[in-house]
Amino acid sequence: MISEEYFYAIALRECSQIGDINFYKLVRTFGSAQEAWKRAKKEYRKIEGLGQKTVADIGNKEHLTFAEKELKYCEKNNIRITIRHLNELPALLNECADAPAILYQKGNYENSTPKISIVGTRNMTTYGRQFIENFFETAQSSRFISVSGLALGIDKEVHEKSIQYRKPTIAVLAHGFQFLYPAKNRKLSERILQEGGCLITEFSSSRKPDRENFIQRNRIVAGISPSTIVVETGFGGGSVSTAAFANDYNRDVFALPGKITDPYSQGCNQLIFHNKAIAISTIKDLVNMLGFNHPKEKIEELFPYQEISVQLTENQNIIYKIIKENPQITLDDLSQEAAVSSYKILPIILELELLGKVKSFSGRQFMAI
Repeated sequence: MISEEYFYAIALRECSQIGDINFYKLVRTFGSAQEAWKRAKKEYRKIEGLGQKTVADIGNKEHLTFAEKELKYCEKNNIRITIRHLNELPALLNECADAPAILYQKGNYENSTPKISIVGTRNMTTYGRQFIENFFETAQSSRFISVSGLALGIDKEVHEKSIQYRKPTIAVLAHGFQFLYPAKNRKLSERILQEGGCLITEFSSSRKPDRENFIQRNRIVAGISPSTIVVETGFGGGSVSTAAFANDYNRDVFALPGKITDPYSQGCNQLIFHNKAIAISTIKDLVNMLGFNHPKEKIEELFPYQEISVQLTENQNIIYKIIKENPQITLDDLSQEAAVSSYKILPIILELELLGKVKSFSGRQFMAI
C-alpha cells in the first residue's frame, strides 16, 4: 500500500545517517522504503559506499513512532506528502541527484506550467523593486509559476507581485509546517494558498527554521525551475548559493547588474563577471530568453524613461548609410566608399553596434539592422 510506503519513507529519512542521496540508493536497491527498512541493516553490502555505520539507525522504533505522528499531522492539516522514488516530485526537481526524498505540500499547482525562480536579498532597494514590478507587468500575458523562498525583501515582493498579476506562486520553506518564518509573512502565506499557490518544504512538520536549513532549501528553489533570476544580492548572499545550485543543475541563471558601489548589486555583478549568470539588459530580452510567448501588450525596455530615439552623429550617419546600402560590406570596401581610413572607421562601427544599428560578421563584414 502507498500509505505504508509513506510511513516507512518518513521513518527511513528520519534515520541519522540517511540523507537524500543515501535514501535514494536504498530504495533503488531494495525496491521500496519498506523493503529498505526491513533489509538494509543486514544487506547493506549490496550498496556501494554504504557502511555499517550508515545503516545502524535503520529499524529504530522511535522513527516509526515519529512517522505515525507525522502522517496524522499531515492528514489533519491537509498536507500532501510527495515521494521522489514514486515519481511524485516536480519533473525537473526529480532530475537533481540530491533532490529531496520527501516533499510536504500545502496547496496545489499545475506541474506542467513553466516555472521561474526569482530570488534576492532581504534588503531590497528601489532598484530591485522596480525591476520586479516591470518584469511582472511585461510578462503578465505569459503563463508561468513563480518560485521563491518566502523571505523578506525580494522573495516577499515576488510572491506579492505574483498575486497582484494573478500568477500562481510557490513558496519553498526552510522549516516544517508547524512554524512560519518569518512570522511577518504569515498573512502572505495564507494569501498564496487562497490565490491558487502552494507552500512546499522537505522538512518534517516539527523541524524549526535552523540556519543551515536555508542553504539546503535553496537547492529546491534552483532545481524546480529551468531558470533562476537573481535580482539583488551582496557578496556571499544566500541567493549566490541558489545560483550555484542552478549552475550545478545546468539551469539558466540571469542576474540584474548594478553599480559596483551598490552593496546589493555586487553579488550579481560577480556572478556575471565569472560567467555564472547572464546579464539582464532589458526585460524584453529576458522574456525572450525565458521562452515566454510574446505578450500582447507592447514590451518596453527595462528602464523606459532612458530609451529615447537614437540621434546619430554626422560620422555615424555616413557610415550607417553606406552599410545599409551595401549589406555585408567589408571593412576595406567601406573604407574606400567613405574615403576614411579603416582605423578611424572601426570605433564608429563599434558605436553603431552598441546602439543596435549595425551587426558585424566574420571576415570584417557589416550589415545594418
